[in-house]
Amino acid sequence: MSPNALDIGRRPFDTWHSLTMLRSDNLHRGEIPPGTLYLLILKTLARSRELHGYEIANSIQLISDGVLQVEEGSLYPALQRMLIKGWVTAKWGTTAGNRRARYYQLTAAGRKQLGVEVSQFDRVFAAITRVIEAV
Repeated sequence: MSPNALDIGRRPFDTWHSLTMLRSDNLHRGEIPPGTLYLLILKTLARSRELHGYEIANSIQLISDGVLQVEEGSLYPALQRMLIKGWVTAKWGTTAGNRRARYYQLTAAGRKQLGVEVSQFDRVFAAITRVIEAV
């Protein structure tokens, strides 16, 4: 199969992130498709005024009932790319534990991109569902 045939949501496979799905015994089960990390970060920020990286990762893990875990090695590079794309802004602040942290906030461009990401996810999910349910 050509690389283009494997391209999910028009993103190359070198964008796989260490966003893992955990089994109930907390062993890594596998990686999540490319682009999903952006979608999850954007949606998490859309629910809040601003969050620092640990809060973003923790929120994703909590809301997914511990099934999804975002690794730091993927989260912060993704946030940096999102800053460059203008999807988020960031400012330095202090956490409740009196630690310095960078707080991220969704921009108007980020809200628009969230719609694009949801649409692409829906398209891929529907295609996977068709394949699974095909007789």
